[in-house]
Amino acid sequence: MSEPSALIDATVLTAALREWFAPWVQALGLRVESCEDGAVTLRLPRDPALCRIGGMVCGQALMAAADTAMVLAVVTRLGNRQPMSTVQLNTSFLKPLVNQDALVTARVIRAGKSLVFGEIDITAAQDGKSVCRASTTYALQ
Repeated sequence: MSEPSALIDATVLTAALREWFAPWVQALGLRVESCEDGAVTLRLPRDPALCRIGGMVCGQALMAAADTAMVLAVVTRLGNRQPMSTVQLNTSFLKPLVNQDALVTARVIRAGKSLVFGEIDITAAQDGKSVCRASTTYALQ
């Protein structure tokens, strides 16, 4: 762990979004809405480039946002620049997200020495309806 989690705030996480992730993830336009120890909420802005017919946000964009939010949630728990990789990301799409931003809330459920388990909820920003739930496992390196 390179930094105590108490030093991880929205400014650090916003910088991580710019510096750590691939350009196509950065192009999603994710923004840190809130953070605390073991939890992060990101906003995925509505973008026609991420939508299918009828203004539905594609699942690929939602999955990328979910994975990114979880990485940042782990960082709030374990510290800045903790090397990790996604082992499992299991997703249930509950309803389409249409013509609105998404709020992606990731929570660390358990952080061990070698594995971290988490849950992610994606809700529609305007109406608050749940659109996706995911569970994750990350390997720490």
